Amino acid sequence: MTTCDFCGRVAETDPMPLTWTTAVENGRRRTFCDTCSREHLRAMEGKLDSEWW
Repeated sequence: MTTCDFCGRVAETDPMPLTWTTAVENGRRRTFCDTCSREHLRAMEGKLDSEWW
């Protein structure tokens, strides 16, 4: 079961949907749902940690 590290949404399928994204922040793998990924795309591309969103 995969959970979005930003909003807490749980993926309905396993493995997680292809529209979800992953990132590594401070050595820790983070997973984000498609909604959060779209909303914060520019921050992700700029390599900003999710704390800055």
